Amino acid sequence: MSTEKLKSQLPVSAFGRVAVLFGGKSAEREVSLKSGAAVLSALQAAGVDAFGIDVGDDLLQRLLSEKIDRAFIVLHGRGGEDGSMQGLLECAGIPFTGSGILASALAMDKLRTKQVWQSLGLPTPRHAALSSIEDCQQAGAELGFPLIVKPAHEGSSIGMAKVANVEELIGAWQTASQFDSQVLVEQWIQGPEFTIATLRGQVLPVIGLGTPHSFYDYDAKYLANDTQYRIPCGLDADKEAELQQLTERACEAVGIQGWARVDVMQDAQGAFWLLEVNTVPGMTDHSLVPMAAKAAGLDFQQLVLAILADSIEARG
Repeated sequence: MSTEKLKSQLPVSAFGRVAVLFGGKSAEREVSLKSGAAVLSALQAAGVDAFGIDVGDDLLQRLLSEKIDRAFIVLHGRGGEDGSMQGLLECAGIPFTGSGILASALAMDKLRTKQVWQSLGLPTPRHAALSSIEDCQQAGAELGFPLIVKPAHEGSSIGMAKVANVEELIGAWQTASQFDSQVLVEQWIQGPEFTIATLRGQVLPVIGLGTPHSFYDYDAKYLANDTQYRIPCGLDADKEAELQQLTERACEAVGIQGWARVDVMQDAQGAFWLLEVNTVPGMTDHSLVPMAAKAAGLDFQQLVLAILADSIEARG
């Protein structure tokens, strides 16, 4: 990996006036506020003419009335990571960071992403969509237990639960349905979890995750102090290379641009299983992409400048 290729080679004046979009109305608003504050501070410290917009009902008016040369999207979840914000910015003629409309919409839909991966022969756990008690009963019979239940269009592990029987599955489905009309259940993969960030077409060092929680949930991601982040990840060189190549294929299948983060499990036999891809990963002090970038030789400021530079290379 070439650290110099990852870094921005552009003068800060090339970025023009940058709007950092954060906050929004999704269930991940609080995380986005923290991510946005960190990104905005880093850009301003680097000398970029950047200002923040807490995305609300007046966004379209702000986009049309403010002088904006490009946007740095730090909106997590629906309304920012699902293609809708990307579409609005394209209509307004404002270049933006990260993936385009199609890749953003696809990656936000965990079920559709898994279907694309499956169609290309990429490994992802067996799964089913839930919309009724009958679906829960059928999924339990076909997939076995334990299982993991997820809202199909949420991030940050919101609404997720591990279940051990049909009764728990029905309860978890009902809870997840409060967050999303589409709920996904998939086989539980027992083994270590890894997360792999990509930046400007390069795969960053793999991070191994460890938590005393039953899985890497919201608390483990953002609040707990006992979550373990392993860099090096604990895999031997061949297995880490295999995982990085799988990440490349997974991102290519979805159409990722700029930056992203892929979450993967490894089973007892050593096989890897793709869980999901995040097109606007967290940028808080607990976040994983900054950790991976640091391991690759980039500090936080260099990371945000690299993401911003890609918006010029990809969209002018």
